[in-house]
Amino acid sequence: MQSDALIRAAVEADAHAIGRVHVRAWQGAYRGVMPDDYLDGLDAEERGAMWRGRIARTDLPPLLVAVVADAVATEVVGFAVFGDEQPTESPACGQLYAINLDPTHWGKGIGRSLLRAATAALVAEGYGEAVLWVVPQNARARALYESEGWSADGGVRTEALLGVTVTDIRYRKPLTPPLHAPIEV
Repeated sequence: MQSDALIRAAVEADAHAIGRVHVRAWQGAYRGVMPDDYLDGLDAEERGAMWRGRIARTDLPPLLVAVVADAVATEVVGFAVFGDEQPTESPACGQLYAINLDPTHWGKGIGRSLLRAATAALVAEGYGEAVLWVVPQNARARALYESEGWSADGGVRTEALLGVTVTDIRYRKPLTPPLHAPIEV
């Protein structure tokens, strides 16, 4: 499915909408994985302030947003964050830290567009491969990653993530420059 979303670098004015998307995406994707009281207590304003600080960082790759427009308004409905693998095991490895999409926009190809844009940005940053971490129960995200050539590599971690302990599995993808890239001689 082709998405009608525009993917672009986030600007500070997007921070509140990114915070809202973050909360709605987590509440939709992690119900039954994380405690309900934790998910119900997520605050879009707090998340927006967190993302405002990240957007302001010019020393990091841009945060990408997915924007949809209708006759009435333009709305940020998703975002993706990427950069160096954390912790760094190889300087040639990048990482997709987060990709979140408002649940009302699931199944419309926007998540795929965001994933492809983030992957292309990792290639443009010069990474030869990339990793991401996902909770095993997030079947929707895992199916998307696998359909785009990512595969579980056996890595498992348990971490405290924004106040909740979760177990994640690692996915990995070799990155290749686009075929139309100029060949240096």
